[in-house]
Amino acid sequence: MKWKEKLIESFLVFSGSIGILTTLGIITVLLYEAVQFFSEVSIVDFLTDTEWTPLFANKRFGIMALLSGTLLTTLIAIVIALPLGLIIAIYLSEYADSRLRAYIKPLLEVLASIPTVVYGFFALTVVTPFLQKFIPELAGFNALSPGIVMGVMIIPLISSLSEDALYAVPRSLREGAYALGSSKLQTSFRVVLPAASSGVVVSVILAISRALGETMIVAIAAGQQPRLTFNPLVPIETVTTYIVQVSLGDVPQNSLEYKTIFAAGLSLFVFTFILNNISYFIKKKYTQKYE
Repeated sequence: MKWKEKLIESFLVFSGSIGILTTLGIITVLLYEAVQFFSEVSIVDFLTDTEWTPLFANKRFGIMALLSGTLLTTLIAIVIALPLGLIIAIYLSEYADSRLRAYIKPLLEVLASIPTVVYGFFALTVVTPFLQKFIPELAGFNALSPGIVMGVMIIPLISSLSEDALYAVPRSLREGAYALGSSKLQTSFRVVLPAASSGVVVSVILAISRALGETMIVAIAAGQQPRLTFNPLVPIETVTTYIVQVSLGDVPQNSLEYKTIFAAGLSLFVFTFILNNISYFIKKKYTQKYE
């Protein structure tokens, strides 16, 4: 039996190492290509220049133009998803009965199963024309519509994880608040929500990471005009949209223009890596605090 246990243990170690090796492979490729790119382009210009035109005759490599578009759409998405996701989570955890909860929660997950390309066309053909009725200056391609649709897309991520965190709060805290005369609303927002704050914060950070890496929605509805702006009414370009644009095959491989996608991808990887580690340390801190 020992050799069977050793075999199973070896298989589990191998399976667990696949994810680690894949991540290391991605990092290695990004760093290798990015180092070649920065051997020709100053990293100072890359981080401080305000224009991004590597595919034009006058080449400029200011990543801030792409990052501003990425952060703008992500900010709009979080502004939409955070309040709605928290309200849904609190309702499911504190107000809905178990039967209703069992029906509503799977329905919310349907939003996460819709292909993002469908969200993108919905933003372009439905949300943008609707908003233009109230905001005439809104361009056909803009940051507002994809940001709103991205917010709807990540609502299940925030609501599901936050609801799990709220549901895990001990019943004794609720009963203690009720014994002191608190209403259900006061108990939900002043007792349960603070007690589950670590899980809620982690869900928000993961949702931000998901929005930062979104590709198809912004590629379809946001346009391909990199600019350093936080005006949601004009066309912008995100990091992921630019990577898709260059990867279509029109740019020769191993050229400087082609290598820009690795530098841009490395920038996006650093952002998401930092956010994921922040969520991990927040969760670890609160876990140790309540142990």
